Amino acid sequence: MEKVELPYWRLSGFYFFYFASLGALLPYLGLYLNSIGLVAAQVGFIFAAMQATKLVSPSCLAWLSSRFNDRMRLVQLSALLSAVTFMLLFSQDTFMMILWSVLVFSFFWNAMLPQFESITLTKLAGKTHAYSNIRLWGSVGFIATVAGAGFLLDCFGLSIWPWMVALCLLAIFISSLLLNEKGRTKHPESGVSVLKIVKEKRVIAFFLVVFLIQASHGAYYVFYSILLNSLNYSETEIGQFWSLGVLAEILLFMIIQHVFKHLSLRFVLLISILLTSIRWLMIGWLADSIVALLIAQLLHAATFGSFHVVCIQLTHRYFQGAAQDKGQALYSSIGYGAGGMCGGLIAGGLWDSYGGAWVFTISSLLSFIALWVAWFWIGQNNNDDLHASGEGVSSL
Repeated sequence: MEKVELPYWRLSGFYFFYFASLGALLPYLGLYLNSIGLVAAQVGFIFAAMQATKLVSPSCLAWLSSRFNDRMRLVQLSALLSAVTFMLLFSQDTFMMILWSVLVFSFFWNAMLPQFESITLTKLAGKTHAYSNIRLWGSVGFIATVAGAGFLLDCFGLSIWPWMVALCLLAIFISSLLLNEKGRTKHPESGVSVLKIVKEKRVIAFFLVVFLIQASHGAYYVFYSILLNSLNYSETEIGQFWSLGVLAEILLFMIIQHVFKHLSLRFVLLISILLTSIRWLMIGWLADSIVALLIAQLLHAATFGSFHVVCIQLTHRYFQGAAQDKGQALYSSIGYGAGGMCGGLIAGGLWDSYGGAWVFTISSLLSFIALWVAWFWIGQNNNDDLHASGEGVSSL
């Protein structure tokens, strides 16, 4: 059998530019919307709408991908349409028009990543240990953009923000053109159905945990930058706070293979969720302390980094063969879509009335409920599920 070389840099490049767009978009969208006069509830609703498209778009692309031999063509189309439709935002300044522009753009933007995750895992084949080496370049892209964007916004103002995001989206499209999936061997449709898989207790518990953890992130994604801005931090400093969290995530990706040689996936999952709950309390009640804010950002290594690695592996294990694409889509839709949407709505609805401390306390409570679910229903009596194996993760 002919040995196929892994397109490491081309896969890594896509992740770099995709998460570069996230670094330009996520930390500064709230500040931009605030600067043009939108109130907290409207900002929260727009963030929720952006997450809500993840309920539908990944599954739509997964359904289409089952009919194509080259899934990258669909990713490329989504990348192009996301760049073009984002430009609708350039001329909008009313809440409803911004909302519709964000809905259209985010539909295509959110559709492509779960499909690309599935393509990456397919190309890795038996080398799934290399996933983290590739995925960490997404974190590098996020840091580069979030720090650079903060500096540029300090120099030129928030009015240039849409142009920065648009350039990142065009870079995603260009990087996607360097990849293809010709000659893909489709999995046979026979085997365990997706419906049967999602009815398993362990899978229901898994998706509930993912939903709750992403809902708990709602206040962070929507209002963290606004909170820092209210404490008189500049855009550059806000970018540095975000960058610190993702730098911690990168370091986690570099060492996590060694971690799994000594700790089970179940243990890492539980610790990640516990630290998530603690992190939100620190941000909510100790925001006046720069030391507390720095420690809270370092905890991003657990609240996203290790949690995400465990979840990607579990999704890959629960949904195998022909169900793999749909499993990745469900992971994105239920967690980042439904969870992110609910978290954004809760945070936006309560922020002005109750303030940041209590909104982040609710986030902490959601994380604690997730910990309870994970403790009792994920891997407690099944070592095959969460045995320490290191599969899907690797150090540099």
